[in-house]
Amino acid sequence: MDITLTRWPDLDRAIWTAVTLGGILLIGLAIRRFVIRRLAHAAARTPSTWDDAVVHELRNRIPLWSVLLGLWVSLGYWPINPRWATLTTNLITLVAVLTVAMAVSAIAVRLMTDVAEATPGVKVSGLTRNVVRIVIYTIGLLVALRSAGIEITPVLAALGVGGLAAALALQEPLSNLFAGLFITIAGQMRIGDYIRIEGGPEGTISDFKWNATQLQTLPGNVVIVPNAKLSQALVTNFHRPSTDTGLSVEFVVDPEADLQTVERLGLEVGAAVMREVTGGMPGSAAAVRFLGFSDLGVRVGVMVRAKGMGDQALVRHEVIKRLQARLREAGIGIPTLAGEEIRRSKPGVP
Repeated sequence: MDITLTRWPDLDRAIWTAVTLGGILLIGLAIRRFVIRRLAHAAARTPSTWDDAVVHELRNRIPLWSVLLGLWVSLGYWPINPRWATLTTNLITLVAVLTVAMAVSAIAVRLMTDVAEATPGVKVSGLTRNVVRIVIYTIGLLVALRSAGIEITPVLAALGVGGLAAALALQEPLSNLFAGLFITIAGQMRIGDYIRIEGGPEGTISDFKWNATQLQTLPGNVVIVPNAKLSQALVTNFHRPSTDTGLSVEFVVDPEADLQTVERLGLEVGAAVMREVTGGMPGSAAAVRFLGFSDLGVRVGVMVRAKGMGDQALVRHEVIKRLQARLREAGIGIPTLAGEEIRRSKPGVP
């Protein structure tokens, strides 16, 4: 510095470095306190959340950026060897670019989440968020290396050779990763869909991870399915093309029963359950089908619809309970195997 404060040049440089760091940091804190606070109030009045993420990232990064800027300015105060000065400048640039990349990735993920939430039936998986972060971090790292004067072409070539070696060594994890990407991009299975894997578990997709898909079963347990196995399995998606699903309640009536009465009671009970029970489909029509004869009597099926797989248990419960009561009121018996064995054991009964 041209302005000397003491007789010791190094002390003058230290004082000016402290003043520069403190001054720029105070300016940054003032910006965060007054400008960012106003931006936060403005962002809070909007329905989206990505602008809140912008304010949040600026509030958290401004102190560090102020320190980095102060260090960069303070380098001119010291008679540093050009090699070390360049190295220090490149290090400051690297840290600054990486922190900017972290902020951009957080904002991009929040923006992507907002867009997904505005689209019915679309949710952002953990795999998608991680891929976006990795892409932005990689771009930020390459920009930082290029700004530091490091030629990135050899780096990319080295990454290509190293990536080939890693692909050979990590075949199973990479197969799960790419299978998860293909499943996500295809859109045939999404978060919130209820699926059944042939010969395997069934449940609601709660998230896609880089190595596996998480299924939440109806009892509340979590099943982890590797993405590679899921992509090769035969899967039934009960949310495509619609989320509602049909179910059949089968029973047997006495062979001497009035089938017209049985059909009428089944239609009335099915319509009432779908209209009154949570999880039923009020706009759908119930159906009754006679399925055949058995040793006990006539096999009957009452077909109703539920809003989702999770609603089937309650709908089935109410249909069975109400149907038994209505059949009992009408004097129509529901024979059982035990009752049939007792009847046949009586003298004179064939």
